[in-house]
Amino acid sequence: MTNQYYEFFCPVKVIAGKAALEHIPYELTGLAAKRPMIVTDKGVRAAGLLDPVVAACEESGLEIISIYDDVPPDSSTDVVRDIAGIYRSEKCDSIIAVGGGSAIDTAKAVNILVSEGGDDIAAYSGAGVIKHPLKPFLVVPTTAGTGSEVTSVAVITDTTKSVKLPFTSSFLLPNAAVIDPRMTLTLPPHITAATAMDAMTHATEAFTCMAKNPLSDAYATAAVKKISTSLLQVMDNPKDSDGRLELAQASTMAGIAFSNSMVGLVHALGHATGAICHLPHGLCMSLYLPYVLEYNLESIRAPLGELLLYLEGPDVYSATPASRRAEASISALRKLRDELHKRCKLPRTLKETGSVEEHQLDTIAEMAMDDGAMMFNPKEVSLEDARAVLKRAWA
Repeated sequence: MTNQYYEFFCPVKVIAGKAALEHIPYELTGLAAKRPMIVTDKGVRAAGLLDPVVAACEESGLEIISIYDDVPPDSSTDVVRDIAGIYRSEKCDSIIAVGGGSAIDTAKAVNILVSEGGDDIAAYSGAGVIKHPLKPFLVVPTTAGTGSEVTSVAVITDTTKSVKLPFTSSFLLPNAAVIDPRMTLTLPPHITAATAMDAMTHATEAFTCMAKNPLSDAYATAAVKKISTSLLQVMDNPKDSDGRLELAQASTMAGIAFSNSMVGLVHALGHATGAICHLPHGLCMSLYLPYVLEYNLESIRAPLGELLLYLEGPDVYSATPASRRAEASISALRKLRDELHKRCKLPRTLKETGSVEEHQLDTIAEMAMDDGAMMFNPKEVSLEDARAVLKRAWA
């Protein structure tokens, strides 16, 4: 499976390390921005994560004009409109998103409105609608999982129609992603586990799906190795800032990988399960990963076998016969999930979530069939196939 033609694009500057936040003012002044607005949520503010960001800006004479800290977990068109209104009335000229996927998606959508004009964010939904660069925009992720800081996609719920609106444009990419281990030190164990497995899934699907390419492969394998090496260490020692930095970098690398190679059936099932049963995205990713890899096994034997090197290291890899490596990779991921379940009860089956009823499986399967991620799954999936995978994931 070699792609004769591919494209790879990631113009986001990555600023990473133990004093990364202190570089924010330099980045903003380089973009001629003087009046940044911070977009975040209550949890991030309560955890004290805004303090070092604000301190870094104020020390260099950059004034934070406005802080919006009311982004909900599932952001909506109303929230985007409200924030854009505040941005305009406070005469801000740039945005710093501090948070997880929802805060970052919200900030991307706000940036569309304040740059392109109007109050109706739905008008910009879809792909390729935005034709101009947007306002200066920096992202400081506080979870190591979604990779939103390096993707050109945002999803916002339209509350009036209760649908999720997708936005896709290379102009949504931030000017810089600021990866600082201070931002993830306080993540509780179950969120640390679920978000790291979200990144692991991004990397694994990126490395095994239809649109994989040599450049995305390099990012994907490096991410798998970092997560395999650091995740359990961080679970056992949450204040390990080196390990936290490794996981945060892995999330960014996995984000770069999958936004250039796409994802597959794990994401299709995960999106549907999230929509119907309101389970967190990372949890769904971790849950479905081994079942989908088993379903795809014969189509992905070579790349999945190669992943064993990054999952288990050179000794295990060389000791495993080539014909068994793909299965060994799945076992390694199952073993990792078992360890996480021991430490924080991260569910391994739909039954263990306690939030899914068996009669919902058909609805999840039907919804997953309409998901765009299906197109890049390495093996054709029928409705019956999707149902079968869900049944296996049930118990």
